[in-house]
Amino acid sequence: MIVSVFELTHRYGERLALDRVSFTVTEGHIFAVLGPNGGGKSTLFRILSTVMAPTSGRAAVGGFDVASQAPQLRRLIGVVFQSQSLDRKLTVAENLKAQGYFFGLSGAGLRQRIAEVAGRLSLDGRMHDIVETLSGGLRRRVEIAKALLHRPRVLLMDEPTVGLDPAARRELWQFIAEMRAAENVTVLLTTHILEEADRADALVLLHQGRAVAAGSPDELKARVGGDVVVLDAADAAALASGIAARFGVRATPGESGLRVEIPNGHRFIAEVVEAFPGAIRSVALHKPTLEDVFLDETGAGL
Repeated sequence: MIVSVFELTHRYGERLALDRVSFTVTEGHIFAVLGPNGGGKSTLFRILSTVMAPTSGRAAVGGFDVASQAPQLRRLIGVVFQSQSLDRKLTVAENLKAQGYFFGLSGAGLRQRIAEVAGRLSLDGRMHDIVETLSGGLRRRVEIAKALLHRPRVLLMDEPTVGLDPAARRELWQFIAEMRAAENVTVLLTTHILEEADRADALVLLHQGRAVAAGSPDELKARVGGDVVVLDAADAAALASGIAARFGVRATPGESGLRVEIPNGHRFIAEVVEAFPGAIRSVALHKPTLEDVFLDETGAGL
């Protein structure tokens, strides 16, 4: 495993930000850390990127410990922070050159490497543009190019699509997938966006500092019992009680109405509408999502 996290714990004074979090990341995978804001994602990211040390527990990248072997570990990682690290007054090429110098690259080797990453991220036509004139999506691509210059084994990305419009978000994900293949790099990213976590090979769900579930998106969604039926009723409590008595299944309150997890949801819809005429105002049916998994595991929504 290229990344291993074991019993990782971190406190800010009396506040517990991470509570014995454990997971592993397979080399070459795209791995997502999914959770709501305030769930511990940024703290985990800061620890893995060696910005700060954990209160207790262990984390390692490529076998190097984040606390005791940070200088060696930093050679193995590229980091894309949520807040921009570009110099807005410099050109794209100048930003990349500065990053290369930081990692000891220079001369023809640096020029060749800049050309490689710029070409893969479709930046070769923008090298002389001032960064502050670029769109948000292009700036994010420059950030990724910077992080890849020294050929890291692991690319860490903190909420990489924050502030991007849907088109730029889709484009960025296309580049992430291409970079994973072209650079043979493992990608670990934090996100609160379900669609992004669904694109990952594997993920861990973080809630209030705890890892509540881990696995591939399909494995996690398979935990949900069949289809998800959402019922909107004037008297939700009475309907939930009636469903439990009549069908022997639990209906749990949610933001959109009563949720029922049940195989053959379409058949259940016909039966429940017939059983409680006039009680149900609307019905929705969908296959399990990561939102459903998170709700099952935590009782809270993303």
